[in-house]
Amino acid sequence: MKDFNFYAPTEIVFGRQAEEQVAMLVKRYGGSKVLVHFGGKSAKRSGLLDKMTTLLTQAGIEYVMLGGVVPNPRLSLVKEGVQLCREQNVDFILAIGGGSVIDSAKAIGYGVGYQGDTWDFWMGKATPASCLPIGAVLTIPAAGSEMSNSCVITNDANNDKRGINSNLCRCKFCIMNPERTFTLPAYQTAAGATDIMMHTMERYFTQHQDMTLTDAMAEALLRTVKDSALEVMRNPLDYRHRAQIMWAGSLSHNDLMECGSTKDFATHKLEHELSAMFDVTHGAGLAAIWGSWARYVLPGNEARFARFAVNVMGVDNDFTDTKRTAEKGIEAVESFFEQLGMPISIHQLLGRDITDDEIAEMARRASHDEQITLGNIKVLKRDDMVAIYNMAK
Repeated sequence: MKDFNFYAPTEIVFGRQAEEQVAMLVKRYGGSKVLVHFGGKSAKRSGLLDKMTTLLTQAGIEYVMLGGVVPNPRLSLVKEGVQLCREQNVDFILAIGGGSVIDSAKAIGYGVGYQGDTWDFWMGKATPASCLPIGAVLTIPAAGSEMSNSCVITNDANNDKRGINSNLCRCKFCIMNPERTFTLPAYQTAAGATDIMMHTMERYFTQHQDMTLTDAMAEALLRTVKDSALEVMRNPLDYRHRAQIMWAGSLSHNDLMECGSTKDFATHKLEHELSAMFDVTHGAGLAAIWGSWARYVLPGNEARFARFAVNVMGVDNDFTDTKRTAEKGIEAVESFFEQLGMPISIHQLLGRDITDDEIAEMARRASHDEQITLGNIKVLKRDDMVAIYNMAK
């Protein structure tokens, strides 16, 4: 078990009517002029946006608004937000939505105090030195951005999708009311559950073998999301299971599930190129790639995959054939994704065959022109990335 630091400073306010506390929380963390940042129609249609702005007004908190965040949030809107915050002397950002809105808010927070091109941070030309304080009202459990130190942005000028990590961007608070997820479309619910599970699986599949407690927590989280996802697909108004998924989304990506180990995240990096090139839903892209990644890296640690098969997916342990047990676990994950309505190949994801040129371009981008490798359970070079994309076709 490796040494680690664990830092999770975000205050969580969880439960029915939790959003009633928004103004008090903004004030607690120093907000007096707020950028209310959101996506589009759903925030307005649900009445949540009006409720939040009304509560801010009643508390004497000024605000300006910026909507328009889309999945795979765009750099162009981030730059618009940076300019708006500077012009309006904004001192706090309130993100209302899911991971894309929160990541967009983080990027804006980074950019306000930086005099160069905001994209410099994602290109490695600069390191964030400050970030406006951010609070979140979560409506889509999936990305876990509400408790993570990560921020993923797509440069819409060249479709380059990149992530950076810094504790400066961690949300000061997050409001979570599972009732706000009742009306999520089934596809979005399924993609979100997939993303949540993948955040833990990216940490679970490692070469470290002695994280007894961390492993047990990860396995429990994965089983819970798997079971709850199927329940809410049958009954979208099931508060108990919506709540399990919402809380799991935060715990899955606040680094708790990697304490004592080294995370992998190759599948995420490979998927980033899919969603950058084709603008697909992130969770669906992960489902389309994971099985091929798992089969490709399986020889690197068959015992780990077999443990996952038994402890998470409920596969009977064949003590005479560890590899076959592991393979059954991969098959069980793909069967689960199909039950959720998720794709398990790139063809299913896109509705067409992907070309060799498109695969080559994704591998080029993922490897940064062969300047970096991906993964931990097996270190992936550019040729490995091409092979996995081809397996996933």
